[in-house]
Amino acid sequence: MSIILALLIFSLIVIVHELGHFLLAKFNGVTVTEFSLGMGPRIISTVKGGTRYSWKLLPFGGSCMMLGEDMEETGEGSFGSKSVWARISVIAAGPVFNFILAYVLSIFIISSVGYDLPVVLSVTEGYAAEQAGIQPGDRITGINGKKIHLYREVSNYNMFHQEEFRKGTPVEIRYLHEGETRVAELVPADNGSGRYILGIGGNSNYRTKGNSLDILKYSAYEVKYWIDLTFSSLKMLFQGKLTLNDMSGPVGVVDMIGETYEESKSDGAFYVWLNMLNMAILLTANLGVMNLLPIPALDGGRLVFLIVEALRRKRMDPETEGKIHFAGLMALMLLMVVVLFNDVRKIFL
Repeated sequence: MSIILALLIFSLIVIVHELGHFLLAKFNGVTVTEFSLGMGPRIISTVKGGTRYSWKLLPFGGSCMMLGEDMEETGEGSFGSKSVWARISVIAAGPVFNFILAYVLSIFIISSVGYDLPVVLSVTEGYAAEQAGIQPGDRITGINGKKIHLYREVSNYNMFHQEEFRKGTPVEIRYLHEGETRVAELVPADNGSGRYILGIGGNSNYRTKGNSLDILKYSAYEVKYWIDLTFSSLKMLFQGKLTLNDMSGPVGVVDMIGETYEESKSDGAFYVWLNMLNMAILLTANLGVMNLLPIPALDGGRLVFLIVEALRRKRMDPETEGKIHFAGLMALMLLMVVVLFNDVRKIFL
């Protein structure tokens, strides 16, 4: 069952990503030669309006192949014949559609179970929050200049800043107390287990339901939360605080989806549905961010070349650009092999 759920989630995310490229290509008059779900040999294929639509054997990945996308071709309908801004819109559309999908799915979740306001439910005796006068019922609105909208943002700030906490660096907390904005500087302290805390207690499962405008607003905050989480994780990876062993590829994600399904099914189909939506939001937001990284072969790498072209008003040499993207693709394939090996190894440990 976990494999079926994973395939459904992956397929949805990939289709939406490639649909972004497809729609903007069509809008800008670029000829799309093939739009496919999956990789490898075609299982089902049909041609309509000059575009081949295919479902391929290997159930991961997908593509939106455009005329002249990876070669020096400027004929009618080719990718290279369009203005640089048209090409930028086509390439950026994939990740943007991933974020749009995350937002739409968030609306379903927020309208069903509400959102986790950053409300203080308790303060730990003897720690900085209590000493500063923060009380249950107060609402955190900012931490060190970062606006806070969800309680999970408070929890994640603590998790991602333990190094600064251990140094005793004061943390500026902005909060609402009976409608009045207050500011306090809290010094983290060891809770006895090596983890440094501020003494603020809350619960991300403590949910609030709002009106239609609240649902739309907090759905946007939900997407922002997952994007911020992805960037924070990448930052820790580049800083050496995370390793490749902490990364998960397709096998690891399938395993995670399976575990989530097993933990949820005893609560009923409704909670299985919600948790699968949460997984889809996490993955589509993650894919959107990763694709925007300035790495050759990814959408972000292509955008770098297009932005440079827009600034210098001269196109990069297509052959040189193609070689760079090919090298980036080979590096990404090698990374995927390493991550896949780690995924399989972790399953059998």
